[in-house]
Parts: sequence; C-alpha cells; structure tokens
Amino acid sequence: MSRVSDRLNRLSYSQTFVMSNKARDMKAAGIDVISLTLGEPDFDVPDNIKKAAFDAINENYSHYSPVPGFLELRKAIVNKLKRDNNLEYKPTQICVANGAKQNIFNVLAALVNEGDEVILPAPYWVSYDEMVKINGGVSVFIETNIDTEFKMTAEQLEAAITPKTKAVLYSSPCNPSGSYYTREELEKIANVMAKYPDVVIISDEIYEFINYDGEHVSIAEFPQVFNQTAVINGMSKAFAMTGWRIGYSACPQWLADACDKLQGQVTSGANTVAQRASIVGLETDPKDYYYMVESFEKRRNLVYELLKEVPGFKVNLPKAAFYFFPDISYYLGKTMDGVEIKDSDDFAMFLLEKAHVASVGGVSFGDKNCIRFSYAASEAELREAMRRIKELLEKFQ
Repeated sequence: MSRVSDRLNRLSYSQTFVMSNKARDMKAAGIDVISLTLGEPDFDVPDNIKKAAFDAINENYSHYSPVPGFLELRKAIVNKLKRDNNLEYKPTQICVANGAKQNIFNVLAALVNEGDEVILPAPYWVSYDEMVKINGGVSVFIETNIDTEFKMTAEQLEAAITPKTKAVLYSSPCNPSGSYYTREELEKIANVMAKYPDVVIISDEIYEFINYDGEHVSIAEFPQVFNQTAVINGMSKAFAMTGWRIGYSACPQWLADACDKLQGQVTSGANTVAQRASIVGLETDPKDYYYMVESFEKRRNLVYELLKEVPGFKVNLPKAAFYFFPDISYYLGKTMDGVEIKDSDDFAMFLLEKAHVASVGGVSFGDKNCIRFSYAASEAELREAMRRIKELLEKFQ
C-alpha cells in the first residue's frame, strides 16, 4: 500500500523544475551549463517597489491581512483592470493569493467535481493538467501546432465542449508558445462560450504586459462572457517579482466568494509586505517598467535569427512572453550518439548532456514535438547556447 494519497500519485513532477534542478546539479559539479529553463525575468525588482516594501516593514505590516488581500490592494487591482483592460470590478470580486498559480488552483478547486472536464488548448502551462488532476477533473486537450501559432479556433473549442465540461483554461499570452489571441479571435471564442453560460472561462493573463506587437485583450472585455470569466494575473512577470508571490483573480461574485472561502482554510492572506509593495507597482504607469519588455524584445529578435540557423528546427516568431517553442520533430525517432530520441523530453535531455544547454521538453506542455527555451537570459548566454546547439546538431545532418 502506498503511504501517500492516490491524489498525489496521480501527479507528475514539474518538468521545468526537473530540468532546472538537473542543470543546477551539473553546474555544482563544475560543468558549464547554460540554463534556459525557468520562466523568470532576469531583472531586479524596480526600486520604487522595493522602497515600498521597506516602508511596509517600518510601518509594521507584519500581521495577518484579510484572506483575499488588503482592501487598498484590491482597490488598486480594480483600478488597474479598469485602466488597462476596460473591466469593471468591485474589490469584493478580487482575491489576492500566493502567486497566480494559487489563484488558478483556487478557481479549479472551487469548480471541479470528480469526473468534470476542463478544456486545455495544447500547448499549455505544465501545471494546468496537474491541477485539474489533483482536483479530480479530466483534462480535454485541443491540439494545435506551430503553423497556427499554437492557437485553438472557436470551432475546435465548440467541438470539445460536452455536458461534462466545467471550465476552459488557457493563457494569453501563452506559456510556452509566446502566442496571444487577437481581439477578433477572442470574440469568436466568446461567442461560442456565451452559448454555454455554466462553463467558466479561466483566462491566465500573467504575461499581459510582455507583448511586442499588439494590444492585450482579455476575453472578459466581451460582455457576453464577462459573468462567466475568471481573470488571473499577478506581479511575477511584468514587475520581476517572481519570489514575492503575489497573484490575483477577478471573478463573478459567487466564484470570488468561493475562492475566499477556500483560501481561508489553506493559506489565508498572502505576504503582507509584498502586498503593500504591490500597491505601488500597480499604481505606477506601466510605461515606467517597459524597459524590461524592450530588452526582452531585443533578445527575442536575436534568438529568432540564431534558431533559424539550427538544422532540423522549425521556428516561428513569438509575439509575447519570453519563450521560443520550436518544432524539433525532425529528430524524433532518430538515434544520436547512441541516444534514442523518442520525444522532445529525450531531446531536451540530449541537449543538456551533450551541449550543456538546459531547456524543457514539450511533453509536459502537451506537445511531444516541441521544446521550450526561455530567453530571459543575457545576450552572451543566448548567443553561446544557440552556438552550442547548432554545432552539436550539425553533426547529425
């Protein structure tokens, strides 16, 4: 008999952390590994946010906050959603949690019963499917590919809906593909979802501000689905605050109340100092932090040109976030240096062991044909990583 629960045994380890830990171990052993695994900005937290954290400490914000977050922070989130997304919420509809990841989990746990279906367009963030599993749900996958920028169509979505469908969960901009849905695409999806008002849309918008060539659109902007949409966002990506663990959800009141109830029995309120600092970040003009986006765009353009030169790779130009998700199916089924490449996880491990470049295979993202590189690294590291990969793979042409 297993000593841990069946629920836990259903879960997989995060492949992102598996590969980053493997790279870390190799570095500790003296191997020169370049890690392009974690989805984490390589910038420091902006000074005005850091100052606000020190002020909060000095003002003794060291006690419990309300479960869904300080009222001042929830008001700042309401104002941000109005300013940037033209969305109208009340503070009671906002729940602040320990990162956007907890917000997604809260919503799923509040919604999903045993056997309920949650639609996931693939590729998807590695934790989505695992969160559905741990809550007893069943993931229904919509397949996409690089030729369609890894985006589902409204027709695919409608074909996937059944009487068991409880929610649709997706990210735009997307981790791992770097794609985002346009206003026209989301309107078509909204028109489909409006036919199924009991199905909740979970819209993960954590990469909202890292968008290079178009406006960010939230599906909640479409009135026909506003009351069935949970918007997820947070401080990690645009504000380089990954370790501060502040995320938030904006939901219909009944769902916000459910998330508040759940969180009150799990973690209670998020870190109080980080909450106070987040108020300052959200109230600052987003343009003040755009220097990070400009740097990411420069690196994106650099890596795109370098990846196009890698033999066997099929690559598109991502329009948001800080990832590439090239198709490496050319190498699947091959044996290289005695290593059989069955899927992209095998290929990622091959690159790590032979080229000393750490990436994340696409299997846990729902696509065995692709591999994810984060370009949240220095230009020197990116140039050297692409050089190593190209030099290795040229041997097998």
